[in-house]
Amino acid sequence: MSSHLNWMIIRNNNAFLVKKRNIKKPFSKEPNNVTNLNSFKYNGLIHKKAVGVVENPDRKGFSVVYKKAKATNKPAKNLISRPFKAGARRSLHKVKRLLRANNYRTDLAKATLRRASAILRSQRPVKAKKPKAAAAKSE
Repeated sequence: MSSHLNWMIIRNNNAFLVKKRNIKKPFSKEPNNVTNLNSFKYNGLIHKKAVGVVENPDRKGFSVVYKKAKATNKPAKNLISRPFKAGARRSLHKVKRLLRANNYRTDLAKATLRRASAILRSQRPVKAKKPKAAAAKSE
């Protein structure tokens, strides 16, 4: 089926929708959705080519998960996971190159980089704040 027909079927009702009050556009928890918005562009279920970014299990780096366009009807061989652990700048540059050089969903490049950098930012150790010296007591 075409991606447009699939979208018309699942856009209002699916298991991944997160609807809340006072939010015009519902969120989505499906895999390979880099912005978690319920929209045709970002949906990871309906397109032949989809990109997702997930944290590595050991909390060091991230993995880019993308679909093979030719293996649409073979779910076991459909997804490719590519880990990145080299460091923030190098990893983000490699992700950008992966998407742009292969012409693989270049419209999602910026959103993918944002998700990857957010994951890397969450893995940084928290700096311990020094307690402020008590103000001199004046009597």
